[in-house]
Amino acid sequence: MAADTSALESTAPGVGAVVPEKPTLDGLEDKWVTRWAEGDTYAFDRAAALAAPRSETYAIDTPPPTASGSLHVGHVFSYTHTDIVARYQRMRGKHVFYPMGWDDNGLPTERRVQNFYGVRCDPSLPYDEGFQPPEKPGKDQLPISRRNFVELCERLTAVDEAEFEKLWRRVGLSVDWSGVYRTISETSRATAQRMFLHNLARGEAYAQEAPTLWDVTFRTAVAQAELEDRERPGAYHRIAFAGPEGPVFIETTRPELLPACVALVAHPDDERYQPLFGKTVRTPLFGVEVPVVAHRLAEPDKGSGIAMICTFGDLNDVTWWRELQLPTRAVIGWDGRFVAEPPADVPADVYAELAGKTSFSAQARIVELLRESGDLVGDPKPITHPVKFFEKGERPLEIVTTRQWYIRNGGRDADLRAALVERGREIQWVPEHMRHRYENWVEGLNGDWLVSRQRFFGVPFPVWYRLDAEGEPDYSAPLLAPESALPVDPSSDVPEGFEESQRGVPGGFIADPDVMDTWATSSLSPQVASGWDTDPELFAHVFPMDQRPQAHDIIRTWLFSTVVRAHFEHGTVPWTHATISGFVVDPDRKKMSKSKGNATTPIDVLERYGTDAVRWRAAGARPGADSPFDEAQMKVGRRLAIKLLNVGKFVLGLGASAALTADAVTEPIDAGLLSSLAAVVDEATAAMDAYNYTRALEVTEAFFWSFCDDYVELVKTRAYASDDGARSAQATLALALSVQLRLLAPVLPFVTEEVWSWWQSGSVHRALWPTATELPTGGDRAVPAVAAEALAAVRKAKSEAKQSMRADVASAVVTAPEAQVALVEAARRDLTAAGRIESLTVVAGDGPLTVDVVLAETPDA
Repeated sequence: MAADTSALESTAPGVGAVVPEKPTLDGLEDKWVTRWAEGDTYAFDRAAALAAPRSETYAIDTPPPTASGSLHVGHVFSYTHTDIVARYQRMRGKHVFYPMGWDDNGLPTERRVQNFYGVRCDPSLPYDEGFQPPEKPGKDQLPISRRNFVELCERLTAVDEAEFEKLWRRVGLSVDWSGVYRTISETSRATAQRMFLHNLARGEAYAQEAPTLWDVTFRTAVAQAELEDRERPGAYHRIAFAGPEGPVFIETTRPELLPACVALVAHPDDERYQPLFGKTVRTPLFGVEVPVVAHRLAEPDKGSGIAMICTFGDLNDVTWWRELQLPTRAVIGWDGRFVAEPPADVPADVYAELAGKTSFSAQARIVELLRESGDLVGDPKPITHPVKFFEKGERPLEIVTTRQWYIRNGGRDADLRAALVERGREIQWVPEHMRHRYENWVEGLNGDWLVSRQRFFGVPFPVWYRLDAEGEPDYSAPLLAPESALPVDPSSDVPEGFEESQRGVPGGFIADPDVMDTWATSSLSPQVASGWDTDPELFAHVFPMDQRPQAHDIIRTWLFSTVVRAHFEHGTVPWTHATISGFVVDPDRKKMSKSKGNATTPIDVLERYGTDAVRWRAAGARPGADSPFDEAQMKVGRRLAIKLLNVGKFVLGLGASAALTADAVTEPIDAGLLSSLAAVVDEATAAMDAYNYTRALEVTEAFFWSFCDDYVELVKTRAYASDDGARSAQATLALALSVQLRLLAPVLPFVTEEVWSWWQSGSVHRALWPTATELPTGGDRAVPAVAAEALAAVRKAKSEAKQSMRADVASAVVTAPEAQVALVEAARRDLTAAGRIESLTVVAGDGPLTVDVVLAETPDA
């Protein structure tokens, strides 16, 4: 089959290529990062995209990294995966919308600012216009106003984001850097507040005072998606309650919550406790009468089979309290300490022993008191059990009653839950099994999405509340900011019809004190990046987007919350594909992270091995699979990049650039080589279309090494001649180099751009992805394969004889199956030249191909 020469014209090289005398990888990153920036190589052409059909645009919802310090090599791997796809789609002729954002609000940023400047936020303090943080942070953090604190957050994130961009450019991300967004910018705040107002108007958002999972260190509510169980030591304490016909024994890991006890609970089928249902018992030490109730969640085989319900010890307590309509006796405050005043009906004298103590100290004291009263039976039994933590926290969570904002997510609505599961099935998952993680999460929800946080650096809720004559807020009729005024900060802006002097006074107003959860803003990354409320024409063109790349650990947070927001606002999925990357793990198979101290700084690795080598290793990590980090592997990637420089120099040194035409390919071995390459192009393209960049690299790299080690060595002598055979070799080498540079360009952007620049105009990253039609496909692929097998046998004979590969061979007899004899004959000229064979005989045989070699008596030095 003849090649489609029209496809070749767009990549035809000029004459007089300039090839460096000594090509090197050193300095390629600085050189090409600068040139790409100067030439707007990766700029998104908005006008051209909007003028073309939607199918010709490829839009990526790039993960906005948390701008709170530093990145590790795991980030480099996952973002490289996205960039490989972006570069491929661009070479397929798509207008690639590839923005970058910084997730700069939220708790990680606050923690970094606190530690970096030695400050903490105290919202009660007034703003200090001339405030400067201490030059050397002291042991105790300096309290500052909320506005001063936010200004420091903005100052430090700006520095971090500049460093992030510098690193990402060094990694070679082909992002359009003209469209960077920040999740705390005015535009992002307006988008998040507008979406919230829409959710509220449709009844999807609501406020409620209810038991809340609470981190006592950060003093903020925590959502279900932010929880993690950690194994912690504990102990079961067997405690006697006074029953109507004798003691009733419960076993608990939290005896300190006795003053919060509101009932005992057992399973309705548990015959041991059925006589007690509907009766009361008295709590030890405090003597409070509490009912004995039945509920299906009680576990007969756990402990004594009967448990105390406290408000609140765990999530089961919350369920029991809600479903059984029990009273509230809260004892834990927002600071994690026992409140000063006891709940109603709880004697103050005993409770005074606990007031002000942490849970740990209160437990120690209550155990002492129980021992003294004789209500503690035996010694506590040590156990190890899962305890709920905030994923970023260091102390166990408590459950306190607070007023919070929620967005419905199917946790209490079976129809909505089913609709969100169906949304997940509209998305193409890579790999497919990751969809099950999404579905398992949705189907296991037990409450709505808590979106408010008691923090400072975040998007505030655009809400105020009237104060009545006694100064109490009226939560039933919140004052909402008009959309035309967004973004607003209720702590400094005033609602319509009020003046600043009315803030906080009876008859006036107060601001909602909370900010949105960071996921409540980053869940709108598709809307923010594509201009939902700033560029409706662009938004209509690119939304839903084509790809959401992300790690598997945040399917339950970022991915799910983005689906929820798009479902409510747009009635669709936010993107068609979700590509899920695995973790980069340390040699012990543990997730690499900054907090665990096992993260490798990417800049060190990039400088030692070069960006292309690191990207090569990243491409070897298959979608969805965890990948161990081993620096030794980077050496293989660097070797590949160096080989690409050298083979490029060789091919172009032949003057082959003037021979880039398929018509010149006349030799069977050349035609066979290009037919093999055409098959590689087809397989690599199919793999890339399936987001399997790892497979695309594998087949391309395998061909490349065979091309260098076998084909180039076979045809080298002929390529230096001046006959038709030489022109055939030169054309084949040039065609193969052009195609392979483009196949490798998404993974190795720097070295491929360098070699391309030696002989082509424009950027390889703006060239078209190769197609099999560029290559003559009528050749027999077996010719170069059999020739390479025969040459390998000759080389092996020389090696076993401890001779140089340049040693002359007096004679060689190739014995091959009948079907391969003609193949060897077709490569005779190249085989004899490459093997330095004076006399070559080819005979048919029954077994596999073998070569009998007789070396010349005097090897050529």
